[in-house]
Order: sequence, then C-alpha cells, then structure tokens
Amino acid sequence: MFHSISTLIGDQLSRNGATVSVAESSTGGLISANLLSVPGASRFYVGGSVVYTRESRRAFLTLDKEKLTGLQPLTPEIVQVFADGARETLGTTWGIAELGAAGPAGSPYGGGAGISVIGISGPISRAIKVETGSDDRAENMLAFTEAALELFHTVLTES
Repeated sequence: MFHSISTLIGDQLSRNGATVSVAESSTGGLISANLLSVPGASRFYVGGSVVYTRESRRAFLTLDKEKLTGLQPLTPEIVQVFADGARETLGTTWGIAELGAAGPAGSPYGGGAGISVIGISGPISRAIKVETGSDDRAENMLAFTEAALELFHTVLTES
C-alpha cells in the first residue's frame, strides 16, 4: 500500500473541499483501497468501480459513445474519456481512470502485459501511459497503482 502519498492526496482534497471518484480496470480496486486507507476518506472519496469488462463499463460509467468512436485501446486518449466519465457519473471534482493489462497475458483489446494508461479528469486533466516491461500480474498491479497515485498527486499540487 502507498499510504504516505494517499495521505498527502487526502489532505489536499480535504483542504480544498474537493472530491474524487475512480474507475479502474487492471488495478482491481487498489487505487480506491489506497485512497480509502486515509482516515477521513469519506470527506473526499465519493465512490469507484472496477470496470474490468465492457459490461461493467456500460453499467457503471456514463460514457459518450461519440467520444469513444475511433479511439484505440490502451491510449491516453481513451483513458481520458473514462476519467471524464468517472467524474461525471458521480459529480465529483476529480475523476481517475486506469485501463491496462497486468499480465501474464496481454489485453484482449490489444497490447501486451505490463501496459496501463491512467487518466485524471478535473480542473487539470492529464493522461499517461505506463509500460513496466514485466508480465508479473501482482507487480504490475502495484506499479500501475503507484503511477496513478503519483500522477494524481502531481496534478493536485499543480492545481
């Protein structure tokens, strides 16, 4: 767990009266778990979902199909749409989305193991692609979670 960075994030969100929602895939809830490990998380964490399949994405996210048309899987562009959807679905200040292939196999949508895209939606929006070069599922899940928390902390600090 990445408690120290999660605490910094929670402090920043609480201080600003801001809220966050999360839609994550290959991290399997680890981003949410880290945010929820912070005492007082109910002040800033509104909710999240593990959008591991197309069915769960349809059920838990309000996604504009027009915005998804023509976007390639596991790209910063598509994860940004998911981050926007996470934010809009629960009406939060910030949305975090993560899509990836933890391993040992690649994604059914294309791309090998060890690839994740992470998006932040809010007053500042940003998306990155993470490639670990590994097919170790557990290690990749942790690496993707850490990258998501670091990106969110960076964006919060800039806002």
